[in-house]
Amino acid sequence: MNTDTTATVPVRVVVADDEAMIRAGVRAILTSDSDIEVVGEAGDGHTAVELVRAYRPRVALLDIRMPRLDGLAAAAEIRRVVPDTATIMLTTFGEDDHVARALGHGANGFLLKAGDPRELIAGVHAVADGGAYLSPQVARRVIELGAGRLARRPAARDRTAGLTEREREVLALVGAGLSNAEIARRLHLVEGTVKSYLTSIFTRLDVRNRVQAAILGYEAGLVDG
Repeated sequence: MNTDTTATVPVRVVVADDEAMIRAGVRAILTSDSDIEVVGEAGDGHTAVELVRAYRPRVALLDIRMPRLDGLAAAAEIRRVVPDTATIMLTTFGEDDHVARALGHGANGFLLKAGDPRELIAGVHAVADGGAYLSPQVARRVIELGAGRLARRPAARDRTAGLTEREREVLALVGAGLSNAEIARRLHLVEGTVKSYLTSIFTRLDVRNRVQAAILGYEAGLVDG
């Protein structure tokens, strides 16, 4: 008789967006994963903060542009009142300035509304586990915006010198904005192997997410600007 009663506790999530159809779509994607539970929905930032205060979810998904309180202000308030709740910003390509601001204020993740649904699920799990997650397209956009200010640095080349040839290939493709699935297809690998390479790259380079890795790769000359 199996006496193991251990059960996986679902990741509790609050979703905030002022468009009901977007909220419904995000909920449908997230609840397709049995390890994720959407415990509340909000149409504005103020309500999002109140729901997080009430339900204390592991993750809050916040649209950047919302009435009453925008996503950036809501994220800051959530970090103040419920610091154990990680925040992921939902963004579009037209909000580069907001992405830069939120990066500077410690948001745990960025996802594109029009991105791959699998990225949404992966992002929630990543930040729930204490990591950070950025949509590959967002990572690439940050590189594009910063390329004019970034310099090739010998110190970056030294830090990446210990990477294997395959890890350097993966890093270059991360900087090009490819998702894990796209990198796997390009290099004829399975997606799980790509994830293993990324874990090793982040550890070796002492970075937390794709953007930090891509910037370091750019400074080392592994990523084209």
